[in-house]
Amino acid sequence: MGAADASIKLQAPPETTPENVEALLEAARYDDMDDVVSLASNGVPLDSKDHQGRTALHMAAANGHIDIVEYLISRRVDLNSANEEKNTPLHWACLNGHIEVVKKLIMAGANVGVLNSHDRTPMDEAVTRSKLEVMDAINEAVAIVELRGALVSSQET
Repeated sequence: MGAADASIKLQAPPETTPENVEALLEAARYDDMDDVVSLASNGVPLDSKDHQGRTALHMAAANGHIDIVEYLISRRVDLNSANEEKNTPLHWACLNGHIEVVKKLIMAGANVGVLNSHDRTPMDEAVTRSKLEVMDAINEAVAIVELRGALVSSQET
């Protein structure tokens, strides 16, 4: 193998192409764990953002896909990643009434006090949509985290 061949083999493939990021977000949106894992295995960063600032965690949380949310949490993605509207995955889970996702995100350390571009917290979004079960889930998860001795972040990031 010549020097040119060796240098070609050492170059990494373009993992973070817009197409790969879109494929990751679509896989998370449509609950396709196999594709999420495959894309991650092929070097697509799980915290990749699309042109609107959305991540795989935003998509999984918004659609209530708890298995993908748990996988992403286990891979230590940014729980408080904000899109262009400053919504976090927790905002979207609250907006759409995904109680188990809300609990899982808070228990994993998601910031319950972060404000989006409309100056609303995830709880405010639940109140706006009259999601009483979500409000209860937030309060329950925060109480559990506090009882465990962990600090629940309620400061703006």
